[in-house]
Amino acid sequence: MRIGILGGSFDPPHVGHLVVAQDALDALALDRLLIVPAAQQPLKGVDQTPPVHRLAMVHRCFGGIPRIDVDPIEIDRGGLSFTVDTVGALRRRWPSATLHLLVGDDVVPTLPRWRDVSRLLSMVQLVEMHRADRDHDPDARFGPLEIVGAPTTRRLATRRIDVSSTEIRARVRDGR
Repeated sequence: MRIGILGGSFDPPHVGHLVVAQDALDALALDRLLIVPAAQQPLKGVDQTPPVHRLAMVHRCFGGIPRIDVDPIEIDRGGLSFTVDTVGALRRRWPSATLHLLVGDDVVPTLPRWRDVSRLLSMVQLVEMHRADRDHDPDARFGPLEIVGAPTTRRLATRRIDVSSTEIRARVRDGR
């Protein structure tokens, strides 16, 4: 079984997340894609929408889409969300599955700051997602991955949707 893991704040989830999810399902031939909203991301501030509300939004955004499941594992666990803990629990749930951890190319430089990243990367195939319309320096992207010792990494070009959770929150704050 091939399982993708797409985690994040999803504060709020939006059509860009849906497009990335569909691109990953198709390009990686995934049997299942898990959408995992974080309870509290360690690398973000405390000014986040409460987890229960983000989980409800994620269910509304992704609910009913074939092969996509919302998994509340991090919210159920509570506290800081460390991907290595989540992947370890998923590995115990599906011991023979191939797990694909989907991360944006903007996240890759933060990997050296993640908890127990070497162990994490030994349990998954890392999939670095990037927008197909952006130019990339193919040599620059390997720096952080070499630092943390990622054994295998796959790049996945995704369609560009010009929207972000930050922009949505700002527009709501401004009454737009």
